[in-house]
Amino acid sequence: MEELARLAGITVRTLRFYRERKLIPPPRREGRIAWYDDDHLARLRTIAALLERGHTLTGIAELAEALDHGRDVADLLGVEPTEEEPVRLTPEELAARFEGQVTTENLAAALDLGYLGTDGGEIVHISRRLLDVSSALVREGIPLAEVLQAGARVREHADALAEMFAELVLAHGPEEDLHRLRPLARSVVEAELSLALDRRLGRSTTEGRPAE
Repeated sequence: MEELARLAGITVRTLRFYRERKLIPPPRREGRIAWYDDDHLARLRTIAALLERGHTLTGIAELAEALDHGRDVADLLGVEPTEEEPVRLTPEELAARFEGQVTTENLAAALDLGYLGTDGGEIVHISRRLLDVSSALVREGIPLAEVLQAGARVREHADALAEMFAELVLAHGPEEDLHRLRPLARSVVEAELSLALDRRLGRSTTEGRPAE
């Protein structure tokens, strides 16, 4: 126990407290000897990262229960039902997709965004499109931590756009119209983003052109 606490950067007293709160699974026992492994250390580092991000111990305990019993972490984080196609992966497949960048900090960030959930021994990513784009950006040399930071910024803008569209539609019709007209909102966002990228690329071309 002392060695595990040292590696995790916490006190033995804190480790005992985490055990009492069931934030970490019990150790494997052989007689009177308790054995902790790398999974326990990874869990402790995840707890530390979540605490740094403002999660409460109560919330972390719920996440720990989900991880240990196969409940859906995304539900605990308040992720609403989505049209996006979820993807099931083993931990090894997730690590392979992101070239060894699935660190404790990045895992905590992905949990924060509601990207990841669990189902038994599998990991569930809430969106195949987001997973494919994220892994493609990592293959292009962009660190996963920066991809997740960008994802958080995109989430803020997307929430604002969704709220604006909802206000527009609901000001003139019932809630059912919001569901029916949802494809129009997607089309507007895709078109505007395409035009914005055209403008950005055009500006880069102009800035790179030598003065006459």
